[in-house]
Amino acid sequence: MTSRLRRRTGFEIELMAPARVSRRTLATDLAGRCGGSVRPVWHSDSEPSLVPGLGRFLHLTQGFEVRRPDGSLLCTLVDDITLMAGLDPKAPPQPGWFRVLTDDGRLLRLLARHSDPAGTIGTVLTEPAQLWGSRVQQHGDVYRLNDAGDVTIALAAPMGGERERPCEIITPPLTTGHEERLEELLGPARELGFTVPYEAAVHLHVDGGPFRAPHALANLVRLFSYQRESLRAVLRTNPACRRLAPLPEPLVTAVKGTPTYAELRTAAAEGELTKYFDVNLTQLLTDTPIRDTVEIRILPGAIEAGPIIDQAALVELLLDRCTYPEPIPDGDDVETLLELAAEALAGRD
Repeated sequence: MTSRLRRRTGFEIELMAPARVSRRTLATDLAGRCGGSVRPVWHSDSEPSLVPGLGRFLHLTQGFEVRRPDGSLLCTLVDDITLMAGLDPKAPPQPGWFRVLTDDGRLLRLLARHSDPAGTIGTVLTEPAQLWGSRVQQHGDVYRLNDAGDVTIALAAPMGGERERPCEIITPPLTTGHEERLEELLGPARELGFTVPYEAAVHLHVDGGPFRAPHALANLVRLFSYQRESLRAVLRTNPACRRLAPLPEPLVTAVKGTPTYAELRTAAAEGELTKYFDVNLTQLLTDTPIRDTVEIRILPGAIEAGPIIDQAALVELLLDRCTYPEPIPDGDDVETLLELAAEALAGRD
């Protein structure tokens, strides 16, 4: 089978485990099939807070790295808090499933560094407590770490509501055999009864380097703003998918001309650009990217490799066209979009 993708691409695929099955189940199954190993890891995210005056909690939840016998990464399986439909919010916590909560990003990173995701709810805050010269307090089934002024630093709490069932598969960057590599993960998931969640999406990460050039970055903005509805129609974007939005108006306005990189950064800051748009450009607009990629977030959920690769191949052609010096034209229609892809395909010959 010949790969239909040319770019180095990482995939994020959102799935839902059946009742009484978890992402840990899939991790163990995948490791067993390849003779590899499973290592618990932390996954960080945020959630709304019920505490008055506190807008959100930051949390660490349990994920799992699956590695091949040679130590190379097969995939990582983590929670995704946007996946909620079909879960029982009143379901009691399953044994061994918990989360660590705090309200400060710096504390979250420190907790992740000094706590063991393979530990238990009763021990996970023990090492961080030594940093503050404090002791962990237990209140029912919740463990609390306070500082010397009796101000809460972190909580470890059971994770109920079937939160062990959501499973986002994150691949390492793939350079060859994209379809075969995805099917190696999705085939076992299907056998275990995993399904496509109601809110699901597939995200693509491609190398950001080529898109740091001002004309290519401007074309990315034009593609995902001028052709927004056409893209969503052709790719069949899931209308129930959360954390999607059109690019901010100051950034769209900036690409009406021929902006410099500095002007694009200024417009992005003015528009309060975050990762939660149809395309995540944040890593292109900083000098210190955490992961130097462009993230395309509007592909629909899927549990078979073929449809994912078909759509990724179309996106890849449109990204190729963004690197051309000619601006992406205005006018939101499917015919124009497909002409752009055809132009890029012809340019490969």
